[in-house]
Amino acid sequence: MDNATPQEPNASDEASGGRRRISRKGLLKAALVASAAPLLAGGGVALARDAAATGDGPLALTPECDDGDDLTPPQMEGPYFKPNSPRRTSLVTPSTPGVPLTVSGYVFGRACRPISGALLDFWQADTNGAYDMARFNFRGHQFTGPDGSFSLTTIVPGLYPGRTRHIHVKAQAPGGRILTTQLYFPNEPRNNTDALFDPELLMNVRNVGNGRQGTFDFVLDVAQTPGPTDPPTDPPTEPGTSWAAGTSYRAGDRVTYGGVAYRCLQAHQAVSGWEPPNVPALWERG
Repeated sequence: MDNATPQEPNASDEASGGRRRISRKGLLKAALVASAAPLLAGGGVALARDAAATGDGPLALTPECDDGDDLTPPQMEGPYFKPNSPRRTSLVTPSTPGVPLTVSGYVFGRACRPISGALLDFWQADTNGAYDMARFNFRGHQFTGPDGSFSLTTIVPGLYPGRTRHIHVKAQAPGGRILTTQLYFPNEPRNNTDALFDPELLMNVRNVGNGRQGTFDFVLDVAQTPGPTDPPTDPPTEPGTSWAAGTSYRAGDRVTYGGVAYRCLQAHQAVSGWEPPNVPALWERG
């Protein structure tokens, strides 16, 4: 890995965090890019923060980015990490065996603002549940874009004794501490028996064609100053609003909300909680 290679995390980074209180106030300020439209079904939004029930029971809004008190939980590194992974967004080739999987999402700080240039270092087992310790198969790092987004092309990892399906990741804001954690798949039978499994780290995963697409948003312990358009946690209903939930907006569309004009940055279907002041990834003031 280049100069951005993270240092080894300390013990507090590696320890598995306890269950975190889920704030009732927060709304995660993120959005799907237009290319993620196939994840939408029935007007829902395929994000890890969906409150839809899964086979593992009803999920809280996780990870929840509100007033800075709900961060993505850490988990242990495990025995299979290797430093100096190659920089790449795809861990597979067209001939790689396994079920295709794309994982995408955003990285945010404590004020719900995206973190540009955050490092994400992924590693996982192959379709047979084996880790490559000789080379760098199914290992790679990347950096988030200006909007805090990332996308990983890989396969669904295989199972091995004692663990449920999971993907390892180290996340680090520029100059910040390393978060070491793991991402999990919903409706996996072994989720009930894996001692490390944490439902707060469940991706939202859906079948698309012959593969699967998952989403997850990281919230790092990075102090940020809320922007001038960030409203109170529970924004009041105000006059002068043309924005409406359920409407399909295209990039460049203009609306008003609370008497303020906004321009759409990314095509999406509006849902309650994604009012323009709440989602700078979707709406630009002016």
